[in-house]
Amino acid sequence: MVTRTDQELTKLLADTRAAFRTERFSAAGARAKESNAPRKLRATVARILTEQSARSLRSSKSVVG
Repeated sequence: MVTRTDQELTKLLADTRAAFRTERFSAAGARAKESNAPRKLRATVARILTEQSARSLRSSKSVVG
C-alpha cells in the first residue's frame, strides 16, 4: 500500500467497497463460493483507510512543524 499514490488508494478503496457490497448481497441468497472473501475485503478496506489516515497525519505534522 505504501508504494501507491493517493489517487490510486482512493480508486482502490472505491473498487474494494463495491466488490464487498456485491459479495455481501450475492451471498444473501445462496452459499458463497469463498466464504472468507468478505473478511478479506473488509481487511483490505481497513488497510487502505489506515494508510490514508497515516498519510494525512504525516502531512499535517510536516506542515505544522
